[in-house]
Amino acid sequence: MKDFELMLAPMENHTGPEFRELCYKNGADSTFTEMARITALAKNNKPTLEKIKIPNPIPTYIQLVGSNETALKKFLQKFEPSKGFLGFNLNLGCPSDDIIKNGLGCALIKRVNKVKKLVQIIRNHNYPVSIKLRLGMNQFEKEKKVYLNLIKEVNADFFIVHAKHGRENSDDPADFTIYQECVNTNKIIIANGGIKTKEQIEYLKSIGVKGAMIGRAALKNPYIFNDLR
Repeated sequence: MKDFELMLAPMENHTGPEFRELCYKNGADSTFTEMARITALAKNNKPTLEKIKIPNPIPTYIQLVGSNETALKKFLQKFEPSKGFLGFNLNLGCPSDDIIKNGLGCALIKRVNKVKKLVQIIRNHNYPVSIKLRLGMNQFEKEKKVYLNLIKEVNADFFIVHAKHGRENSDDPADFTIYQECVNTNKIIIANGGIKTKEQIEYLKSIGVKGAMIGRAALKNPYIFNDLR
């Protein structure tokens, strides 16, 4: 990882191989696949396997959503990394009702022991593993700082912190005030949510954040990564 990494966010139905390559060629240091369900990968579901393909050697993390340890082990036993594969990323950020009702996405943030087990399974296969999380499922969990507890307790390579809770939408502002306490855990923190200006990047660098993940702003302008350098 660079001193300050610019990442393309995983976005459903948007961040396929072509768009990842476009952003990479225009300054993104790394990219992420759309989230893939662990249970579907374990069952060799073709559309899901298609999601995690890395056809060209673009630096790419594969994002997984799920909590089934048996399915994760089954998938990893047969997984063969492509050129460009950087590691796995666990989705603890998706706020959709369909995901949350199954106890996944941002419903997992408070389940520290479960997340520890998932991380360890991936580590047992000698793959890097990171976590993308929100500030909790709702305002109450944000106030309880469940996100901070998870960052402190889990041994992931880095944490991408989307600075909103699960009940906030894309028009709600990200809360940049939480990043300092995340950095103070001495873990590698990547900022996510509403990042689109050089001033924001300079602020994040100044407090010790190690990177920024860009999503919606990259959809509007895939050249934003070079613009932010």
